Amino acid sequence: MALIVQKYGGTSVGNPERIKNVAKRVARFQSQGHQVVVVVSAMSGETNKLIALAKEVQANPDPRELDMIMSTGEQVTIGLLAMALKDIGCEAKSYTGGQVKVLTDSTHTKARILSIDEANMRRDLDAGNVVVVAGFQGVDADGNITTLGRGGSDTSGVALAAALKADECQIYTDVDGVYTTDPRVVPEAKKLDTITFEEMLEMASLGSKVLQIRSVEFAGKYKVKLRVLSSFQDEGEGTLITVEEEKNMEQPIISGIAFNRDEAKLTMLGVPDKPGIAYQILGAIADANIDVDMIIQNVGHDGTTDFSFTVNRGEYAKAMGILEKVKAELGAREVTGDNKICKVSAVGVGMRSHPGVASQMFKALADEGINIQMISTSEIKISVVLDEKYLELAVRVLHRTFGLDQQV
Repeated sequence: MALIVQKYGGTSVGNPERIKNVAKRVARFQSQGHQVVVVVSAMSGETNKLIALAKEVQANPDPRELDMIMSTGEQVTIGLLAMALKDIGCEAKSYTGGQVKVLTDSTHTKARILSIDEANMRRDLDAGNVVVVAGFQGVDADGNITTLGRGGSDTSGVALAAALKADECQIYTDVDGVYTTDPRVVPEAKKLDTITFEEMLEMASLGSKVLQIRSVEFAGKYKVKLRVLSSFQDEGEGTLITVEEEKNMEQPIISGIAFNRDEAKLTMLGVPDKPGIAYQILGAIADANIDVDMIIQNVGHDGTTDFSFTVNRGEYAKAMGILEKVKAELGAREVTGDNKICKVSAVGVGMRSHPGVASQMFKALADEGINIQMISTSEIKISVVLDEKYLELAVRVLHRTFGLDQQV
């Protein structure tokens, strides 16, 4: 008998018929003698509807009240799924994040989990119930409802699996695993049977939408066995995300090609070249809670330098406004920006032992006449910033260059 945490995304519970299908799958696992905790998202499109509703009343919704509104999406789903389970003779009990006592900090709309009280869930599991938990939400120390930010249900699932010391955390999505790249861009993309946490972490941070990055970090930290499966297929093992690297001689150097369209680049030209400049520029950006991705500072000449960095496209206008203020303070020459860029990355633990991956990547792009604007590397990834119009071509070319099309 195993303790399994299953997480179902919005499309998997998008209508009553799909909720009934989820109930059947959950009941099948329980009938095999497993204890099952189910974490669900709001029905697809519901969260966006609730946010739009809030914005009709208040242009910039108050974060505390927005959390109050958004948390109702998951509350509907847990009630419906618990009913569907009971309807087929499977005892079930639903819990909001607050009822479980998923304790978070007080950062509304993107709270972080601090602790989880698993006592109530254990009691219900031992009594033979399926426990159905609302993902994406918790409560702070003062009892305020909080939400975990976009994709927070994945994080809820993994965090509950860690707290319960579950044997496996299964994430059910509308895809049947993790692919070498997005099959909508490269039809020849192949499903990976296994991938390491490190690789998955890079893929998630680089725009692969299968799993939310915080959930992968959580799983790696607490050694939670994570599996990605399709909620629309009964067969298949999905992709197992493991701590161990496979010792396979034939294993490819690169596991996947990730990309992100939501990038924007900002450059401050003619910045005085003196100590503390990077802090003065990026400190102001960080104070506004804007995440910076790539950073490049050019070699100074004539006592000035140019400083470029990338942010999420949604933060572009805000970051631009901050830089205009900082420009005046620093006496920089001008601020320029480009929100028509994208980032393409090659990821693979095989890079550690295989030199020459970067030059292979750069040559493949050069042969197609694709100009590289920025480069960033880590031990297991190489990322390049390109003009947005070259995104799909670059992904296809790199997928072929690193032999991912042929991978079995």
